[in-house]
Amino acid sequence: MTKTVSLFSALLCTFIWGTTFIAQDTGMDDIGPFTFNAVRFFVGFVAILPLALIFESKKLKSEFKTDFKSFAILSFLIGLSLFLGSALQQVALLYTDVANAAFFTIFYVPMVPIIIFLFKKKSIHWSVWPSVVLCLIGGYLLTNFYDATVRLGDSLVILGALFWSTHIIFTGIIVTKYDLPLILGAIQTLLVAFFSFLTGIVYEEFIFENILKEIDSILYAGILSGGFAFVLQIYAQKNITPAPAAIIFSLEGVFATIAAWFLLNQILGINNLLGCFFILSGVLLSQLLPLIKKKLRIYN
Repeated sequence: MTKTVSLFSALLCTFIWGTTFIAQDTGMDDIGPFTFNAVRFFVGFVAILPLALIFESKKLKSEFKTDFKSFAILSFLIGLSLFLGSALQQVALLYTDVANAAFFTIFYVPMVPIIIFLFKKKSIHWSVWPSVVLCLIGGYLLTNFYDATVRLGDSLVILGALFWSTHIIFTGIIVTKYDLPLILGAIQTLLVAFFSFLTGIVYEEFIFENILKEIDSILYAGILSGGFAFVLQIYAQKNITPAPAAIIFSLEGVFATIAAWFLLNQILGINNLLGCFFILSGVLLSQLLPLIKKKLRIYN
């Protein structure tokens, strides 16, 4: 797989995530957050499983020939991180608004390189840090956070951002060892559905009629976001290391704003446009500066 395909996968999955924010918010009118996530990710699992069996079942023996234990542990950590990140974000939407949630979610952008530096003692390309700053400024402007009230739910979003960070980092590790993106996608969605169901039966009521009322939001968030977008993330991270990947994924806020403008007729102000510009600049900076440095080294 080429770097271009990985970049396209990153942009496409980010676009899907951005447009899913609306479905996540409206999908809880009649059901709780854990019910929503349980059904959403189970739908994603059902969508991915046939493709995984068709295209990757024959590769299992060769892929697991050396080390199945590492795959099992990493898959579990990825699924657990995804469950905690999505659950905290979904619950937080009950206690804060979409603007706050969108802004604090992108805190995973600085968290990823910081965690890698602290725990893996791995150097981060210097271009990541100014890119992170640009993305945070862009998120601040994009979500109109300067005009928002900080709420209790915001702490849940920040905690969720930590688990989005570990999800990106663990995914970055597993793709260097195994080439099973569809199977990994199916496993992580099944784990999220399972954990969400267990939590939901304790704190919520699973009422089938109410689930049907939210079926449109569940199908969109399940098939496209819960299913295929997270598989695209795996493809993306095959050739993009976690820190730059996190910066690209911050475009989720840009796509969410565009979706709100297009679908909900929300007005884009000058600050929203500036926010888009800053995030796009951060993404381009993270991708172009290492290439420029590499070319200069060749010429010298």
